[in-house]
Amino acid sequence: MPAALSDYRAALGTPGAAAPVCASVLGRFPIAMHSLATLLYVREVHGSYAVAGAVSAALLVGTAVGTVVQGRVLDRLGPTRPMLVLVAVYLLCVTGLVLSIEYRAALPLTVAVAVVTGLATPAFEGSSRALWSDLTPPGPRREAAYTYEAISLEIFFIMGPALAAVLVVATPWPGTALVVAATAEIVGTTWFALTAAVRRRSARIRAERADGSLPVEAGLLGVFRRPGLRTVALASLGFGLVAGTAEVGVIAATAFAGSPAAGGVLLSLWSVVSVLTGVLYGMRPWPRPLHLRLPVLLAGFAVLVTAMGLVSPLGSLVVLAVVMMAAGALITPQVTAHSLGVEQTAPAGSATEAFNWMVMAAVLGVSVGQALSGVMIDLVGPGGYAAGGALGLLVAGLLWLRRGSVADTEPRVVAAGSPA
Repeated sequence: MPAALSDYRAALGTPGAAAPVCASVLGRFPIAMHSLATLLYVREVHGSYAVAGAVSAALLVGTAVGTVVQGRVLDRLGPTRPMLVLVAVYLLCVTGLVLSIEYRAALPLTVAVAVVTGLATPAFEGSSRALWSDLTPPGPRREAAYTYEAISLEIFFIMGPALAAVLVVATPWPGTALVVAATAEIVGTTWFALTAAVRRRSARIRAERADGSLPVEAGLLGVFRRPGLRTVALASLGFGLVAGTAEVGVIAATAFAGSPAAGGVLLSLWSVVSVLTGVLYGMRPWPRPLHLRLPVLLAGFAVLVTAMGLVSPLGSLVVLAVVMMAAGALITPQVTAHSLGVEQTAPAGSATEAFNWMVMAAVLGVSVGQALSGVMIDLVGPGGYAAGGALGLLVAGLLWLRRGSVADTEPRVVAAGSPA
């Protein structure tokens, strides 16, 4: 049954939800601010985009790996204690990163500190999504909660980089943006970890681990060994790839059209359209079966981003905006589908780790998409990012071939009068 507006109100109004939701407002800023704030800070200090890119990429790689490792720990010990320890370690690491940048330490040292800082950055997003399985019952209300998670993450992915850029330019010290991001991470994570709902979840997890009622996913890959979850992660990777391609492509296309400032405006509108259509789509999702929804939504998104690339050389911002808004309508529905896919394919005892695999896949996809887009634009011009959309279509094709691994985990509907 699809979610209605009343389900969104009920989910956000669930007893115990207010405090972690408010804490997540602070905790979500850093995932979107960290890499850009670091890149701009290093660029101002060293005067080199190459050096800045190396440090920023190191931070991103550390974050991606740390996200999965932390997810496994949080599923075994509960979120409260590990998060508080991570906050303390992260504070030391990010202080070291600021000092290494400010005092122009050797690049290998700065890169190493950036990797460790990324590893120690608290994995906030997976814990926030997993908490809804404790706060809401399965069905439309939980689907509405996951849609809220997707929408809020989308908003902060737009607001975070914009705030980082403003702080670097508008304040006398270029490290301000990184310090603001780190402060938000520390305060938001500490607040989240100490909320009553999160402490109850931690106590429940420890009790269930102690009596053996909560299974442990063993092995290096843990829960990622499950075929269905790997398929959902592939969908998240493909989404990140296409989205990252489009973000760089839009900036290049608007610069080619003679209006570079329009890039930020279009990306902001893209986010608004994504939020609005995400709520509407949640009321009437299509295709209804999740194993079909994943490849179909990614294929549609990839086709529209490819079309964005093809119209970019025309130099018409109106045409680009129309195609871009159509593509934006498919962003939040995909992120929501990924959350539903995790819930469907992963065991309850590994929810945080599973959600964090999705975050890592999306982050890696965005990184590859941005790099690919930059290379292709340099080679063939502003329309070069169409290649990223075409690659996204290939990923959608792989999802279609793997759809059975997700279908196998879907609840079976028994027809009336037939044996169960």
